[in-house]
Amino acid sequence: MYYRHHVFFCTNQRDDGRECCQRFGASEIRDYAKQRIKALGLQVQEGGKKGVRINSAGCLDRCSEGPVLVVYPEGVWYSYIDREDVDEIIDEHLTHGRVVERLKI
Repeated sequence: MYYRHHVFFCTNQRDDGRECCQRFGASEIRDYAKQRIKALGLQVQEGGKKGVRINSAGCLDRCSEGPVLVVYPEGVWYSYIDREDVDEIIDEHLTHGRVVERLKI
């Protein structure tokens, strides 16, 4: 395992009007998560393997449940509404290893 946690935020944008995560500000929430991970000192350090990595993903094909993110290596899928939900995922899952059942899909 290279990272302690690898988090993928769906940031897909559909131009045809169908549901997509980007309609819910997914890129901005992803940026917020990256900043929060860094502020907490949880980011991957240069040459390190134990930190948390936040990435964008294309369509994760869960648009009707979006916006969504997935945390590896556990493979836990979450839906979130706002920064408070992402804070809870960071505080509980990424920091303490406890799955946030209320946000799990």
